Amino acid sequence: MNLDWIKLMPYSQIPNLLTLFRILACPVLVLLLYERHYDAALAVFVLAGITDGLDGFIAKRFNYVTSLGSLLDPIADKLLIACSYAMLAILGDIPFWLLVVVMFRDLVIIAGYLILVTMEREVPMNPTYSSKLNTFMQICLVVAVLVQQSELMSVSPLIVLLILGVSLTTVISGIQYVWYWAIRHDLEAGS
Repeated sequence: MNLDWIKLMPYSQIPNLLTLFRILACPVLVLLLYERHYDAALAVFVLAGITDGLDGFIAKRFNYVTSLGSLLDPIADKLLIACSYAMLAILGDIPFWLLVVVMFRDLVIIAGYLILVTMEREVPMNPTYSSKLNTFMQICLVVAVLVQQSELMSVSPLIVLLILGVSLTTVISGIQYVWYWAIRHDLEAGS
């Protein structure tokens, strides 16, 4: 197998390749969950998480930040979480209402962003503290459920707490984005 193309690839594309790997891991994760291979799904999810941290570290450490990577990275993150939550809800491992809350918040944020960009308003893409906490809790919930379903250890009480935490931080961070992007901007513009 001829791998000469690897020599031609600039190192600056390594973070993008890691992000692409994370995107390609999504259908694998879905299929593993569909077949209820929770232990393999846990391995894929953790490996995808490692590539997320690694691509960010490499991009920042070596100044390999690209516009493509800036676009693909959050898409890969959301896709991985969305696939995980959708399958876990379908399988009955997390409540379906939680999937609805998480997806609705993301749709509101995406729709709000598109509306504001269409109105030619500047939209800062700085995640709030509650949004970062929400993402962390969403990831922890997926890992906890996969650990529980893999029968590696019983973490049922933790899962209940994480479901409450994810639902609360999802609502709070969604409200913060609406407040910051729409209401606060209008109040400051009217001053």
